[in-house]
Amino acid sequence: MPETASTTRAPDALLPSLTPLLHGWLPRQRWFAGKGRRVTGFTLDAATELLPLDGTGPGLLHLLVRVEQPGRPAGTPADCYQLLLGVRPQLPPRLAPALIGRIRQGPLAGRAVYEGLRDPRLAGLLYERLRSPGRIGPLNFHTTTALPPALAPRVLDAEQSNSSLVFGDSFILKIFRRVSPGANPDLELPLALAGAGCARVPAPVAWFETRTATLGVLQPYLRDSRDGWRLALDALADGREFTAEALALGRATAEVHLALAAALPTEPLRRSRSRHLAAAMDARLHAAAQAVPALMPYVPGLRSVFAAVQDAPGSGRLQRIHGDLHLGQTLRGADGGWAVIDFEGEPAKPLDERRSPQPPVRDIAGMLRSFDYAARTHRPWNADWAARCRAAYCTGYAEAAGTDPRDDPALLRAYETDKAVYEVVYEARHRPDWLPVPMAAIERLSSTT
Repeated sequence: MPETASTTRAPDALLPSLTPLLHGWLPRQRWFAGKGRRVTGFTLDAATELLPLDGTGPGLLHLLVRVEQPGRPAGTPADCYQLLLGVRPQLPPRLAPALIGRIRQGPLAGRAVYEGLRDPRLAGLLYERLRSPGRIGPLNFHTTTALPPALAPRVLDAEQSNSSLVFGDSFILKIFRRVSPGANPDLELPLALAGAGCARVPAPVAWFETRTATLGVLQPYLRDSRDGWRLALDALADGREFTAEALALGRATAEVHLALAAALPTEPLRRSRSRHLAAAMDARLHAAAQAVPALMPYVPGLRSVFAAVQDAPGSGRLQRIHGDLHLGQTLRGADGGWAVIDFEGEPAKPLDERRSPQPPVRDIAGMLRSFDYAARTHRPWNADWAARCRAAYCTGYAEAAGTDPRDDPALLRAYETDKAVYEVVYEARHRPDWLPVPMAAIERLSSTT
């Protein structure tokens, strides 16, 4: 049978046959957001055969599945996940690590189901779909330029909240695993930046989506680049300064912010919005202190940090920003130039919140915290190294933007504090050995006048 696509023929019978396999497999995936809560059921939003399940060769099944779990707020929909499942009568040994299980009943009874992205043939098929814009069932494929054929795929294993495929060291496809209605910022913002002529961000060359949600984005793969986190750690290990790199990175951040402000609407940061931001930070602090008692002695000082923002007159502007900026979201090329990547924002937050205008200083605070994290990996802790990087980064930003983030110390300190509070909760839950890193910032920020 030719490799054409169709909407799957029996979706009502398909999901029940897959349910026993998904119950065990989904919660183990790094990108599954509902860890620690039991799965009580599944609902199928859409099913598409990207490669028909004809019973002889491999098939590729695209699913959008809602996962029912207890504890979600009333009135909010269950999380929706994007799955790309391979289906074969027999699984060859090379694909054994990708096995999800064998179906016992329903239209695919007796066949092996596996993670389709691990199969080069099926991953290559997804690339071919991106090369040929058009609609396949509920899926719509777009391209901005002609793409070369037959690029060998490989999976990147480093990501946690999504999945990525590299094709021939030329392009990288990010597949969003948890899908929300609305344009994903990792497509929306790079497209806007490309339209504004900003070369700091790889421009999307193809993507696919449903009528309501972004599913995946293909961009150039910067193969000769290294991420800022690894570069900073190497500098620390070698006893080298990183201030020149931090200065250039500050300039790059400012260029991205300026381009976003030119391409998309901005609005004034009014006093009412400042009060709302401060109240939200205070609420997050209260919840964090309940979860991590080590924060309790610092709560009065931290609350005064947020109160300083609440009491200050509104100034500056709100605009679209990166939303989760740190050294790991930057790449430095062989020519020394910096690129900024991964504009999805914090995946755990609602999409509407990630797409809302924010003060640019929020991105800056995230990068300042990242320098602290890098310095803390070195023994002994090199606090002065971090301080010099932080100062250089802000100086570079000011040189390119014309405004220095340090000129609004209350807002910068508040966002850095809010980030450190988040880090305390994260480390306490996932990496207790790292808890001293944000706690050192909490001690510093709570006592700074």
